[in-house]
Amino acid sequence: MTPAERWVDEVARTTRPARVVWCDGSLAENERLVGEMLADGTLQKLDPQAAPGSYLHRSHPSDVARTEHLTFICSREREDAGPTNNWMAPAEGKAKVAPLFDGAMRGRTMYVIPYVMGPLGSPFSKVGIEVTDSPYVVANMRIMTRMGQKALDQLAGGSDFVPGLHSIGDLSPERRYILHFPEERLIWSVGSGYGGNALLGKKCFALRIASTMARDQGWMAEHMLILELTLPSGEVHYVAAAFPSACGKTNLAMLVAPLEMQGYKVRTVGDDIAWLRPGPDGRLWAVNPEAGFFGVVPGTGPETNPNAIETISHDTIFTNVAVTPGGVPWWEGKDKHPPADLLDWQGKPWDRTGKAAHPNSRFTVSAKQCPSMSSRWEDPQGVPLSAIIFGGRRGRVAPLVFQAFDWDHGVFVAATMGSETTAAATGKVGVVRRDPMAMLPFCGYNMGDYFGHWLRMGTAVSKPPAIFHVNWFRQDAAGHFLWPGFGQNLRVLLWMVERISGKGKAVETPIGLVPTPDALNLEGLDLPKATLETLLSVNREEWADEVPEIRAFFERFGARLPEAMTRSLDGLAQRLGVTASV
Repeated sequence: MTPAERWVDEVARTTRPARVVWCDGSLAENERLVGEMLADGTLQKLDPQAAPGSYLHRSHPSDVARTEHLTFICSREREDAGPTNNWMAPAEGKAKVAPLFDGAMRGRTMYVIPYVMGPLGSPFSKVGIEVTDSPYVVANMRIMTRMGQKALDQLAGGSDFVPGLHSIGDLSPERRYILHFPEERLIWSVGSGYGGNALLGKKCFALRIASTMARDQGWMAEHMLILELTLPSGEVHYVAAAFPSACGKTNLAMLVAPLEMQGYKVRTVGDDIAWLRPGPDGRLWAVNPEAGFFGVVPGTGPETNPNAIETISHDTIFTNVAVTPGGVPWWEGKDKHPPADLLDWQGKPWDRTGKAAHPNSRFTVSAKQCPSMSSRWEDPQGVPLSAIIFGGRRGRVAPLVFQAFDWDHGVFVAATMGSETTAAATGKVGVVRRDPMAMLPFCGYNMGDYFGHWLRMGTAVSKPPAIFHVNWFRQDAAGHFLWPGFGQNLRVLLWMVERISGKGKAVETPIGLVPTPDALNLEGLDLPKATLETLLSVNREEWADEVPEIRAFFERFGARLPEAMTRSLDGLAQRLGVTASV
């Protein structure tokens, strides 16, 4: 019996399912599972003309987003989890949650999902095995990962896999836990069927557990998209970018270049997670470990993201969108005219007062359906990065774009990034919180140590990527967005490429290098001069107000905060003329 078989047998003895099925990832298996879910109401078939091969799933109203307050890092030492994670001692976690798994699958089927994160045969790739009692999870994991026999072939009977145990339980929030045991590379999730809590290969493995593996093994697991930018000369650049959920990651990853006719082409490598490794040429190389997209659908329309619309036009699992009685899916942003007699995300007649689709409603779809996928998106060696972008949703303060002075300063910029919260996580919406590297909910260990790992990675390569910060969401006094965004974000990317090649014009400010007003290619874009000046402005008083907030945030890490972070904060304060001792 292999280590994987022994672990599965042990789980079965605890959960006591009616039967155990090892998933092979085949089309026949998927069709059988879909048929069973249609029969029991887990899935609803959508209109075969409007959404061929697509289905709707409605989750429980209490189970519609990641539950960060019920997500724990169960490291042996509390300090190893750090102040930004919920911590539970491993013994306590197992004592508290193990009883919830006792007999949890009685009368149900236990599905065993062997899967690979990363291209098959890639040195980046890792194997996981998720055990679940949810056929919805199986169907989604088939899309999101390389699943089935090919994963067992890559494992080849060894023990180098990440085990993940999931049960939907009774969906009670009082009995809902998502536990990560970094020293054991183990994941437990119970009481939720929602994607981020139940698709264990995604945030749980590919970020929380993988980030600890990356720290120990000298690589990086990051909440980043990867895109490919080709210039008219044929020169190609690869860019990774980190944004909190619902802040435009998918839109940027699938950007349609308004200047494509002039030879500027953008292609997609990944939309959400990137694993980075130092390459033999002194550059950081990145791979997308996922095989599909699990994206936020509200706001996705023909004008905002035509590539996404084409991607999800068929063979897609929609979760918590609205639907017509005839099975046509709809969400806010799809078009400007909601259909009559629409059923909301809970299946109730929509009274047009609230949201028809849940703000965190999702689509799950194979990356192969995306028309903008790069020919190198499954390259086993990954792609070399020219730049890394960080950005959040800020109505003011942060300019449209600026470049960090150097790698250490870039790590500081990323570590202090602020963003207004969205519906992707439970809690208040619109509150500004520090979200370092967009990893606040996903870092599997102390973020003070994580900053240190970032700093070390800058010295592990001789040609580190340039680091930039963007803010597509700056607003005027009336709350109107100043920058058109979406495809026009290409113009900011082009300035970055010019900076990388030593040509782009910039002015030094206290926070970094900001484009001069004539540095951006605005050809064909009707952007008033005053608006551009506001977009590129750096208000010293507003940034001075950020300093004590950053200081308070850094103080949370105590002795775990790298000295380089303190130096960067002191440097910012000095340039602004304020005090900033930590």
